[in-house]
Formats: sequence, structure tokens, C-alpha cells
Amino acid sequence: MPHVEILKDLYFVERGYLNGNHFVYRSNAPILIDTGYKAHFAETERAIAALGVNLSRTRLIVNTHTHSDHIGGNKIIQDKSGCDIALHQVGKHFIDTRDDWSTWWRYKRQEADFFECTLGLEDGDTVDIGPHEFRVIYTPGHASDGIVLYNEKGKVLISSDTLWENDVATVTVRIEGSTAPFRCLESLETIESLDVKVVYPGHGAAFMDFKGAVSRAEKKIRGYLAQPEKTGQDLLKRITVYTLLMHGEIPEDRLFDLFMEAHWFRETVDLYFGGDYRGKFDEVLGSFLRRGIVKQRNGCFYTMVKP
Repeated sequence: MPHVEILKDLYFVERGYLNGNHFVYRSNAPILIDTGYKAHFAETERAIAALGVNLSRTRLIVNTHTHSDHIGGNKIIQDKSGCDIALHQVGKHFIDTRDDWSTWWRYKRQEADFFECTLGLEDGDTVDIGPHEFRVIYTPGHASDGIVLYNEKGKVLISSDTLWENDVATVTVRIEGSTAPFRCLESLETIESLDVKVVYPGHGAAFMDFKGAVSRAEKKIRGYLAQPEKTGQDLLKRITVYTLLMHGEIPEDRLFDLFMEAHWFRETVDLYFGGDYRGKFDEVLGSFLRRGIVKQRNGCFYTMVKP
């Protein structure tokens, strides 16, 4: 698992397709940004320990939003260390009120634990990650509590799921509301004037083409607005890959039922495709089988995408 020192003693830990990337400030009182999935915490702990960091001494966790692939290790680490945890005020409200719907956990049937959010952040606040000052920029759209973190001195942007290099994060209007695509565009407009040398996204490798990434993201979101069914198709593809990654090999006669047990699949098909659950399932799965993204082995489906 790659560890890249992006500022003195602040390391970028790149995860696979599934987990959110995270950041570790190495010191006697470590600071973390995002903590991956709960189900993969052992791997998270190994990656952090490889930097010589003792999680039981953690002083602070800063989360970019409350989705389960970014907060999964929070409670375990807080129980070990008693650390503070900081979220945007919207996310703090979700955690304080134990709202597992707005966080997407129940909607996507993903495992996560509530924790104590001790610090609420607002747009324009600053967060000190050791000696490095980061400005909090509120960027709703993908997540109503989403933030990015910007270090002006180093021209470093921790963009989380607000900006990826060649794609956009899931736009889920069922949770975030019908204005979510517009808020995505507004958030991109908010950050595009920043002077950025390197972007460290929530998923995938670091990249330097900041302006190009913003332009590509804006184009894709406008495409969603022009043809809403594109949003639905994209959601169904991600549901398929995420489900297989989370569960591993799934018996062929069990996969459709597993999809039907989740709000995410049923409501996506209801919203965009008139409730044709079986038809859309067969269409997306068939496409992935032909392209080799999904494989069959011993009566089970599995994906070739790396987690």
C-alpha cells in the first residue's frame, strides 16, 4: 500500500477502488484524515503502523464526510485513544442524532458504527494538521456534509470525493435531493479558482491536472442533468461492483436477491427505469460479464476490480 509524504510528516495512504484514501500525520500525537471501511480496519491499522504510528495515541481524526468508506475506523480508534473527531456541522448533526440514512449506511446496507463527534467545522475554518494549516471548504453535492481541505502554502488539495481525476463520485438524489447535481457543480465552481499543484483525492492516485479534472467533472455532471438515465446507469454499475467487492464471491442464485434487499438498487431502478428490477440487473450484469469486469467461478460471481 503506497505511502507518500505530501508535507513534512504528513503521509497520503492510497487505498484501492473500494476504501477511501486516508492521511496520517506522524507524531507522538498522530492526526488522521479519514479511516476507510470498518470491515477493512485490520488493513488500515497495518498501513498506519507501517509509518511507525501508534493508533492508541491518536489525538484527532478529521473526516471529509460521513460515508462508511471514510469513517469506518473512527469508533475503533476513538475507543483506543479517546481522540477528538471533527466533521462539518452537517455531518456532526447526522452523527449526534444517529442518522444512519443521511450517512448512506442503511441505504447501501453497509457496516459502520456511530462515534462521538467532538468538533464541528464550518466553511472557512482552519484545521492544523501538525504545523500544516488547512482551510476547510464546504463542498456539498456528493455528500451534504462534504468538505475539502486546502493547504495554500504547499498548494495541496485534499479533495476527498468532491474531485477525482477522471470520474465523479456517486450522485444519489434519493438521499441528497434533486438539487444534488447542481450542488456538485457549485462545489466545483467554488474550488476551481484555487491555486493547486497536487490533488489527493478520496479514491485513486494523486494527480496534478487540477483544472482538467474540474473541467471533466463539470462536463460529466452536466451530462447527468441533460440525460438523467445516465445517472441511473452509472449508479447500477457501481452497485454491482461495490456489492461484489464488499461480499467477495456471491452464489449466482443469490446475487439478485442481495440486490433486492438494498434500498439503493430498488430505488435507483424505480426512479430511472420504471421498476424493471430483473431486466436492469440482467442488463448490467451481462455487460460486466462480457467485458470481464465480473467473472464466474464454481457457481459464484466475483469481480476483477481490485478493492
